[in-house]
Amino acid sequence: MKKVVLAYSGGLDTSVCIPLLKEHYDFDYVITVAVNVGQPAKDIKQAEEKAALISDEHYTIDATDEFVRDYIFPLIKANGSYEGYVLGTSLARPLIAKKVVEIAEREGAVALAHGCTGKGNDQLRFEAVFRCSDLEVIAPMRDMNLTREWEIDYA
Repeated sequence: MKKVVLAYSGGLDTSVCIPLLKEHYDFDYVITVAVNVGQPAKDIKQAEEKAALISDEHYTIDATDEFVRDYIFPLIKANGSYEGYVLGTSLARPLIAKKVVEIAEREGAVALAHGCTGKGNDQLRFEAVFRCSDLEVIAPMRDMNLTREWEIDYA
């Protein structure tokens, strides 16, 4: 069975990735992983509920303690910000990617996927960690150059 593990938020982009990974990339089994780094509980719950309907298997990982201890505290000590903006969101991506890789290795997956477009830096943050593994890295949103309108029609 050809498995892929998808970094999953429960939003439109990552939800659309699930059938695309099967239809366009020939995966048999899509495992989604949502990583809690302190976002609202309702967001995690919505991701879990949606994943239960559309993915083959889902993991939710609570990484809040690790995120605060290993990322946020050092950020505060370094007075880390960019133009007054706390870098929490961008800082979370490598940890999320790390947890996705851990699940992929545990599950015997052959690939990792994310739902980032080619427009932002999140793709780089995910892929910097993903590419440290020996697994294939797939980015359907970027690779297929999908628009929001196309995604809405498709969903």
